[in-house]
Amino acid sequence: MNDVGGVGSVGDVLGLPRADLAACVQCGLCLPHCPTYRVTGQEGRSPRGRLEAMRDVDWRGAPIDASFVAAMDSCVGCLGCETACPSAVPFGRLMEGTRAALAADRSLGYQPRWRRMGMRALAHPGLVRAGALAVAVVQRLGLGPTLRRRNLPRLPVGRPVLRSTGDDVVLVTGCVMDAVQRDVHTAAIRVLTATGAGVAVVPSAGCCGALAMHAGLQDLAAAQAARMVRRLPPGVPVLVDSAGCGAALKDVGHLLGTPAATDVAARVRDVSEYLAEHVDRLPFPAPGPVPVVAVQDPCHLRHAQRAHLPVRTVLAPYATVVELDDDGLCCGAGGAFAALHPREAAAIRERKLAAIQRSGAPEVVSANPGCALHLEAAGIRVRHPVQVIDDRIAADAARDTRRGS
Repeated sequence: MNDVGGVGSVGDVLGLPRADLAACVQCGLCLPHCPTYRVTGQEGRSPRGRLEAMRDVDWRGAPIDASFVAAMDSCVGCLGCETACPSAVPFGRLMEGTRAALAADRSLGYQPRWRRMGMRALAHPGLVRAGALAVAVVQRLGLGPTLRRRNLPRLPVGRPVLRSTGDDVVLVTGCVMDAVQRDVHTAAIRVLTATGAGVAVVPSAGCCGALAMHAGLQDLAAAQAARMVRRLPPGVPVLVDSAGCGAALKDVGHLLGTPAATDVAARVRDVSEYLAEHVDRLPFPAPGPVPVVAVQDPCHLRHAQRAHLPVRTVLAPYATVVELDDDGLCCGAGGAFAALHPREAAAIRERKLAAIQRSGAPEVVSANPGCALHLEAAGIRVRHPVQVIDDRIAADAARDTRRGS
């Protein structure tokens, strides 16, 4: 039987660092920040409960049974527990390692073949676009309510064309977001160009590996991330308008362990981070009514990147920003969580919807496609922060043109 004082620095089954597992003192400060614990009230669906289950397997020889797999699979991966933890327990790393161990043992049935195939398809933008178009067509044939039960809103049929405007920065377009929210990319390009920056778009760079990593498919995540690293130009800021992708790319040096990946990770910025640093270069809005928006912080912007405050900085001149009163609690999207665990995701979302309703704001801004799609499926109007800025700049330009004509 293994125990914390045993020989070696990692466990024998899950391969988790003993010091990291031992760092949790079971204080429970993470509990109010865990979305699955909040909706179930079950200790086994809390961060400390999951950590204790990991200890049982790695230290005490407990079996990896269906209950253990379900507990690990049901984690949204929001990392709210890390922000709340006074002991700095690296829960995200521990969950990644646990899921990787589960996925590596095919006999457990974790991440079945159809899921693995879906994750591999993300490396092929044409397949992702075709899949998104198929869903959009099905919705327009009257099957939308069926898809909404999987937390999917109405997807677009057409996509605007992306054009590079220079080479001062590069914008990562990704996979799913490029297929269903390309209008966010076009808005980001226009707003970045308004600062005087030339924006390069790298076609067909594919997936960054975030979803595969979230699922424990580390080899696939590394292959997808390495492909993207190879396609990104050197020496310029790498800007991302998807919080989940940004978090993954900021961590790509750790994932791949190569000088090229470390270099890319050091250059990654969320688009709001970059804009906040150059906000004085943006056109100052003309006097007049401004939209009132509630800010929903994507977990991977707030907890993984710790880069949610720049959103407020860049929005301030263009909108009245209303804060939600739920202390950044997860909305339930969680990468593929909303599609794979629709009931739990919907229950988590209800708390977010209540906070939005209490705010009184008519619309929400969110810097992550998964969060936006998840909230839109519940009937909420959601825009990306760059879309709010882009709309205001365009409205001012149109007004100036009318006055000059």
